[in-house]
Amino acid sequence: VNKEVTFHINNMAYTITVDEKIHKELSKYLDLGKNNDTRDLLAAYIRLSQEYNTFQKNVEDITNKLSRF
Repeated sequence: VNKEVTFHINNMAYTITVDEKIHKELSKYLDLGKNNDTRDLLAAYIRLSQEYNTFQKNVEDITNKLSRF
């Protein structure tokens, strides 16, 4: 199910439509109920990037282990 989300960044509103799962991930690192500044947005991006890189490394490790069988 898609959901509209409005971000307030530097006192400007940006509304996008996202999947509920993405909404949950975004709200982990950004407070959607307040005005965020550029620093908050950058910090959220970096945290999500770190989470993705960790996930990618884990998948590669599992793939390497499975390829040995």
